[in-house]
Amino acid sequence: MPIYEYDCADCRRQVSLLILNLHNPPPLRCPRCGGEHLTRLLSRFARLRTEEERLEKLADPSRLGDLDEDDPQSIRRWVTRMGKELGDEMGEDFEPMMEEAMQEEGEGQTPMEDEL
Repeated sequence: MPIYEYDCADCRRQVSLLILNLHNPPPLRCPRCGGEHLTRLLSRFARLRTEEERLEKLADPSRLGDLDEDDPQSIRRWVTRMGKELGDEMGEDFEPMMEEAMQEEGEGQTPMEDEL
């Protein structure tokens, strides 16, 4: 659908408008304040990547710069980012599992130490 984003100079808000004919658009009005001073914004877009490109991006050492293996929050961010990059759902038990691991870390236990 041709939905475009605009910045309204009158109410200083960002609005989205459906424009069916870009070559002959209707008069643009802000749906919030009725203002006519709209500036079109560049919208984000996505680019499809091959599986090989995605894996190369994951293997890039520069993406590991903020990873600290001794910091559970850092590991959580990294695992979440990698899961999203691979298109995997973390599952319902991901958050409780991460919370439990962080709690064990805080208590001085290594993960799964109590199961041994």
